[in-house]
Amino acid sequence: MKAIDLNCDLGESFGSYKIGMDEEVLHYITSANIACGWHAGDPLIMDKTVKMAIQCGVSVGAHPGYPDLIGFGRRNMDCTLDEIRGYVVYQIGALQAFCSANGTTLSHVKPHGALYYNAVQNEDVARVIAEAIASVNPDLLYVILAGEIADRMKRIGQEAGLKVVFEAFADRAYTNEGTLVSRRLPGAVVTDPEKVAERALKMVKDGKVISVDGIPISIEAQTMCVHGDTPGAVELVKHIRETLEIGGVKVKPMGSL
Repeated sequence: MKAIDLNCDLGESFGSYKIGMDEEVLHYITSANIACGWHAGDPLIMDKTVKMAIQCGVSVGAHPGYPDLIGFGRRNMDCTLDEIRGYVVYQIGALQAFCSANGTTLSHVKPHGALYYNAVQNEDVARVIAEAIASVNPDLLYVILAGEIADRMKRIGQEAGLKVVFEAFADRAYTNEGTLVSRRLPGAVVTDPEKVAERALKMVKDGKVISVDGIPISIEAQTMCVHGDTPGAVELVKHIRETLEIGGVKVKPMGSL
């Protein structure tokens, strides 16, 4: 039986500002990437989100980004590799503390936004993130975009002593090169539940995704990201999970795959 993890970026509210449908989405996913206070989130939100994930039996991961609350971590920052290393270690440590305080363990690390994109594009950034993760805990999984960078990321992970988990996006449009279409472009986010669920099933069962130009692209992933802040997010996530399970796909946390 085919199996996949469903992950979602959560804990991205800040103070009195609420972003996403965390409480509802948690019932349908198997792994949560929790913001660590730099691109989004704050200590109280981090603590609350870890508690909710535990209650729902959802695996907890850190979602570190650039220190850019105003830009939600989606703007590039001209940071040195040493700075990136420090930023990642700092944010993993913060969420790991909340995990320890609530009696659970951290399972994975998935970079956020521009930091994630830079890791896909720049081998040095990908490597320094891997080294930062390993320096905190080499048992943590490193989540990064599935596709043509897979061989490079496997090598980087092995050199750092990490396992790499490859991620697909059912609700994001892909370029012909297998990268994600920029959110600044129209059609970058797919919101129709039927279309997203169909894409998800095709990714898992056929190992393919159709690009914006209609070109089939090979993709092998162990986890699939669904976004909790898109319109109709709860219906979207629920429909994806139901479609996968009806299609004979087992949904389970990435650490058990």
